Amino acid sequence: MIPEGLAAALSDRYRIEVGSGHAPTLLGQGGMATVYLAHDLRHDRDVALKVLRPELAAMLGRERFLAEIRLTAKLDHPHILTLIDSGECSEPGMPGPCLWYVVPFIRGESLRQRLERERQLRLDEALAIARDVASALDHAHRHGVIHRDVKPENILLHEGEAMLADFGIALALREAASERLTGTGMSVGTPQYMSPEQAAADRQLDARSDVYSLGAVLYEMLAGEPPFTGPTGQAVIAKLMTTTPPPLAVLRSAIPPSVSQAVARALAKAPADRFATAAEFATALTSSASDKSATPSVAILPFKSMSPNPEHEFFADGITEDVIAQLSKIRSLKVIAWSSVMPFKGQRPSPQEIGATLHVTTLLEGSVRQAGDRVRIVAQLIDTEQGRHLWAETYDRQLTDVFAIQTDVALQIAAALKAELSLDERARIWKEPTRDIRAYQFYLKGRQCYGRYTDESIRQGIEYFRQAIAADPGYAMAHIGVAVAYAEIVSFGAGGTIPLDLAVQEARDAVSKALALDSSLGEAHSVLATLKFIYDFDWAGAEAGFKLALELSPGAADIYGHYGWLCSALGRHEEALALQARAQELDPLMHRSDLPTELLRAGRSEDALQAAVRCVEVDPQYSRGHATLGWAYIKLGMVEQGLTALEHAVALDPESTLFRAQFGMAYGQSGQTAKAREILHGLEEKSRREYVSPYHLAYLYTGLGDHELALDMLERARAEHAGGVYGVKGSFLFTPLHPNPRFQALLRTMNLA
Repeated sequence: MIPEGLAAALSDRYRIEVGSGHAPTLLGQGGMATVYLAHDLRHDRDVALKVLRPELAAMLGRERFLAEIRLTAKLDHPHILTLIDSGECSEPGMPGPCLWYVVPFIRGESLRQRLERERQLRLDEALAIARDVASALDHAHRHGVIHRDVKPENILLHEGEAMLADFGIALALREAASERLTGTGMSVGTPQYMSPEQAAADRQLDARSDVYSLGAVLYEMLAGEPPFTGPTGQAVIAKLMTTTPPPLAVLRSAIPPSVSQAVARALAKAPADRFATAAEFATALTSSASDKSATPSVAILPFKSMSPNPEHEFFADGITEDVIAQLSKIRSLKVIAWSSVMPFKGQRPSPQEIGATLHVTTLLEGSVRQAGDRVRIVAQLIDTEQGRHLWAETYDRQLTDVFAIQTDVALQIAAALKAELSLDERARIWKEPTRDIRAYQFYLKGRQCYGRYTDESIRQGIEYFRQAIAADPGYAMAHIGVAVAYAEIVSFGAGGTIPLDLAVQEARDAVSKALALDSSLGEAHSVLATLKFIYDFDWAGAEAGFKLALELSPGAADIYGHYGWLCSALGRHEEALALQARAQELDPLMHRSDLPTELLRAGRSEDALQAAVRCVEVDPQYSRGHATLGWAYIKLGMVEQGLTALEHAVALDPESTLFRAQFGMAYGQSGQTAKAREILHGLEEKSRREYVSPYHLAYLYTGLGDHELALDMLERARAEHAGGVYGVKGSFLFTPLHPNPRFQALLRTMNLA
């Protein structure tokens, strides 16, 4: 109930509105004040009446409160909630005066309410809110007022703009905090948004403290949660003082690096490392918005086959993939990878839904009809926000003109999106891959088979690629197809139907032929770099190859991903995280588990848990996502939840010896050795019938504490080049083996020590 003395004192000026049960209409209640809906009788308008908590009012006192109110009443800014009135009255039984002030009643919602409903905001919306608040803060700071409690609850959203509330007692609380506040058990500010100096009870706060708080709010708008969380305020403050939050670009791949960097600077521990003013922060965010608009993005949806012959389906898919490959050569354009657009084949959500899922501003959709030696291709570029058509064209040509059509489509998209092309990029796009249409059709069939990623389909793919080469020996991309297929066998390690040393030699021969025909193919340099670190343990040579590959194909997600694997294997986790974030940005539905895995390797288990949860939310049937989630739980001490997640990974992919071995390892680490040995026995029995990687068996022996047997398996894995062994140094699962001299000797044989 509203204090009786206050109700009496206000009766001739304000009417406290009542709801059901004749109780006052409560708008909010926090650590500082209770807020009621009232009606201004003189001006016939609704207002918000804020009544300070009794203990806070007693601490401040009448004079200090009114002095601050007079100062904040002078703040006049479109994004600051104006102070209308204030006062004090006596209240029987209270330790001090009853203090109150009045502000306009905003018919909208708070940012907190918006975040509870949506969790994450669109980038443009979040930046607009942050700029509004920064503008309000800059105005207040220039008038000597520090807010001290910038948080989503104090940001009101009204008619598309943000209003900052609760300036009423900022300076008074700052002056009083060290006198009496600590003894009351109260705090000014909210731990999730406090600057480090505010959390340390520093009396000399300045504008940079509010900059930090605004940075924390923007972080939450984009990441879905504040930079630091915990079960108690003390736990949050402990993290705030000692740890660094993961970059926004890691948690949400669509965030431009410029935004991530600006927020990171606002959240710097030392005030001197932050923006000096809120206006500087706003300027950085404005520049970030400009950067985003200068980097257009597009997803090429699978072209629909309109041919009556179902065997022509591969041709439509091939057109899609080739247009993606052409556009991926343009550095100033973000193009979503093939593997992330394929899930939309045969279905058509709204452009807005696809744009939100893939984080792009435009879509290209179209159809292909092949009849004899003629082909008809229809393509249209669509804006994802408004669904309007930006460009459309119909091509009715000879089948032999298909490459010219692909080139024209790519250049038309680049022009429509105002993407800048260098002369080298334009020349690479114009280059015709082959003049033999039969060779191209064999190549497309090979790519379709290879993309199923089974032993049999990879062999079929290689056969089609060889038929393409037979038709046109100068077809460089067909040679790359052979190289990629064999490199996939090498990545999985020994034990398949094709001997590993043969697969390596075939891959290298094919790459050499492709580069002899066209040295500008980024895909060829990437395959060669992958072989160098997976098989040769030539880390420097591999890194040079990846850098060259990215120069030639700056939009290729797999190159970023494989380069990230290399950095992870070398223990360069921050670089690996940045590369994996870029891979996920370009291929959001495929590169899902690399980021949480790398966060685990970097020792950031809480961040890994958050990323893994998002991973399985996107695809609940993704076995690797559940396995990563399991280890994140285990690293945080939640063993039962971790075992459940690992068991789920095994259930989703029961043929995987990797997940089964890691499940057994987790049992061994948790003391459930009987269950661990049961899984070990099953894998040993399986190894008598078919190949089981010794690298996977090493997980189990490590979990059981049999370190010598684990090292036996790792040494065998290194000798066999078993899949995954290149990452042994960076793997968090083999940490218990690190002190062992045999482990260090193993690293030396792999050029890792």
